[in-house]
Amino acid sequence: MVRPEKLAALKERMESLGIREQDLEESFVRGAGRGGQKVNKTNNCVYLKHVPTGIAVKCHVDRSRELNRFLARRELCDAVERQQTGQCAAKARVIQRMRKQKDRRRRRSSAHSRPPAEDM
Repeated sequence: MVRPEKLAALKERMESLGIREQDLEESFVRGAGRGGQKVNKTNNCVYLKHVPTGIAVKCHVDRSRELNRFLARRELCDAVERQQTGQCAAKARVIQRMRKQKDRRRRRSSAHSRPPAEDM
């Protein structure tokens, strides 16, 4: 159960970012993973798409649909805010740098693990 104060704060944040409920496409899909039979039988995973920006969010943190709806909206606000402030590019650079580093490590470790080539 989400407290009314938190719902009001989220609504205010959505308004300040220019996110309207009419611009959202919301659907519920079956969740999977931990939580047992209840999770696998009910549609409590929330898929939320902001049509104007094309940003889509999928949230399945809890067994409760109401809480997942709240968390999905909060996550969507974060994504829209990142896009508006240009932090998406900075985040993409960090991810790219990490990928390069992992790739270098992978190549280095595979070169060391190979047996030396035998001369014929």
